Amino acid sequence: MDRRSLLKNTGIAGVLAAGVAPAVHAQAAIRWRLASSFPKSLDTIYGAAEVFATHLKAMSGGKFEVSVHAGGELMPALGVVDAVQQGTVEMAHTAPYYFFGKNECFAMGTAIPFGLNSRQMTAWMYDGNGMKLMREFYAKYNMINLPGGNTGSQMGGWYRKEIKSLADVKGLKMRIGGFGGKVLERMGGVPQNIPGGEIYQALEKGTIDAAEWVGPYDDQKLGFNKVAPFYYYPGWWEGCAELEFFIGNKAYESLSPEYKAMVETAASQAHVVMQARYDARNPLALKQLVGAGTKLRPFSRDVMAEAFKQAMALYEELGAKNGDWKKIYADYSKFRADQNLWFRFTEGTFDRFMQEQKL
Repeated sequence: MDRRSLLKNTGIAGVLAAGVAPAVHAQAAIRWRLASSFPKSLDTIYGAAEVFATHLKAMSGGKFEVSVHAGGELMPALGVVDAVQQGTVEMAHTAPYYFFGKNECFAMGTAIPFGLNSRQMTAWMYDGNGMKLMREFYAKYNMINLPGGNTGSQMGGWYRKEIKSLADVKGLKMRIGGFGGKVLERMGGVPQNIPGGEIYQALEKGTIDAAEWVGPYDDQKLGFNKVAPFYYYPGWWEGCAELEFFIGNKAYESLSPEYKAMVETAASQAHVVMQARYDARNPLALKQLVGAGTKLRPFSRDVMAEAFKQAMALYEELGAKNGDWKKIYADYSKFRADQNLWFRFTEGTFDRFMQEQKL
């Protein structure tokens, strides 16, 4: 029977049953564990791993199952990369920049200050050289990466006191994720790397003066507005924040081509869904926070200018001493320049006009 006759007589369901289904059913049953760096209460960011597992199970007809474990359940929230490297778990879902202490290049897998926005990051990873370069880098840690969601541009965090000028940054003890802390330190601040589930207590007790997480939807869930009244923007250290699925090389290479394709497809689905949830839910959460008394403030020009200056100087210094950084950042920075030129004439101009309108 030729293809046209097959479609006519059996329909799509028949084609799937006759062609795709046997390939799936022939696969061995697989059970993996995924260690997340996030608490279950954050349905957006933790939820991306659940989206991945749900779609992978559906595509495989229930033969490929991944159990998702919240941060701290199998190992500490920031122990997931070591666990993947050592084969304790097959995969993890995390923000690579948490691990810049291993090598600063981990930061480029998530976000660096004054870096790419979420659309640009996705473009660099999927159609630029990003995936290739980061795969080469992660191979040194016995794992591969797949984009696993993005928060979009983030807010600048919660502060117990106002930040009126650069002078107010001096001595500021702030929970700040990933690479942004290195720039904050150069500005006179004191960065703290604290997992999401522990931020509220530190801010409430005054152990820290300020904290950033993601944006209104997650921040409202975590209750930061109850212990710090000032909410600043923008999060100059995170024009986006890409999450990654890390998979151990041994586990990934043991998969059939069909299963590898399913894993990549499920990760792409999670990538899209996560940002869609943030974009859909952040506006209402911000309105509610402001309605409840949150004091919304922009960073002053001198804070932004000094942060940019220090970030660019840091990248130049890293290029002189870290060969991995020099190679990856050269491509990243060129891509960023081209993207910003394009966005200046398109999204940037359109967005500014629309935001001025009363709709």
